[in-house]
Amino acid sequence: MSNLDRQATLSVCGGRGFVVAEPVRELLTPRHVQVGESTEVRRLLPNLGRRMVGAWAFVDHYGPDDIADEPGMQVPPHPHMGLQTVSWLHEGEVLHRDSLGSLQTVRPRELGLMTSGRAISHSEESPKPHARFLHGAQLWVALPDAHRQVEPHFQHHTDLPTVTAPGLAATVILGELDGATSPGTAYTPIVGADIALTGGAEARLPLDPDFEYAVLSMSGEAEVDGVPLERGSMLYLGCGRTELPLRAASDAGLMLLGGEPFEEEIVMWWNFIGRSHEEIEEARKGWMESSRFGDVKGYDGDRLPAPELPPVALKPRGRVR
Repeated sequence: MSNLDRQATLSVCGGRGFVVAEPVRELLTPRHVQVGESTEVRRLLPNLGRRMVGAWAFVDHYGPDDIADEPGMQVPPHPHMGLQTVSWLHEGEVLHRDSLGSLQTVRPRELGLMTSGRAISHSEESPKPHARFLHGAQLWVALPDAHRQVEPHFQHHTDLPTVTAPGLAATVILGELDGATSPGTAYTPIVGADIALTGGAEARLPLDPDFEYAVLSMSGEAEVDGVPLERGSMLYLGCGRTELPLRAASDAGLMLLGGEPFEEEIVMWWNFIGRSHEEIEEARKGWMESSRFGDVKGYDGDRLPAPELPPVALKPRGRVR
């Protein structure tokens, strides 16, 4: 999914300055952003004071939306570089097209994983006809410097491993959790998991103390380490945990996001992740001049123009806690 914000700001992210080296409970409030004609998302990352969780650099949660009489998701062709996009649905369908020629409908609990590498463009739309409800999350993973020029590619996985306990089923979307490993290609030590809890369940999920973690509430009523989470909110948990207490007052859906703290400082603007203002500027030029990101065939509509780039780069603002 694109960042459609026409006032996109340039952000310096990554590095260990913002990483909390001990367990914390930091509740992140979403920012509401309009995406396309009829989809509003709750943006959790980047967030004021919390730019990344491991290599996870962007998190949008949307729905459940009743789109029976609406066009649903309509995101025109747009570019990406330096990142992976992770599409994850609880309800509905999203049709993915990209400049490699990929054409794939992603359905609930299927992994749509696009690695932009040096350059790719894609579109996302609700099929015609489409299901009544649309509910899911769109996430980005920053690529480390050693892999950010990799050849772009798209993966679609329908058979993902699960971790189970009484009242809990966790689908491993990306990376590894409790010995179960996703087939999706990962370029840093990372984990993304979809957790389904039954009402009344209490469980403890094993964690890696070297990872930092956050939990996104997708649906229902649940407590994470004693903190009640409303749908569309996210709790940052810091590092140093070996397990995570979970409790569900009703059937609930959560997403666990974590990974080794991202060592490199990155520059993120619009739909690009780079390492300098000049690199971002060059990418914007490449998209506007149609010289770098390829063409998306078959989308009924114009591609998305890039917003204006701020004239100067931001300075890193690290903090140590």
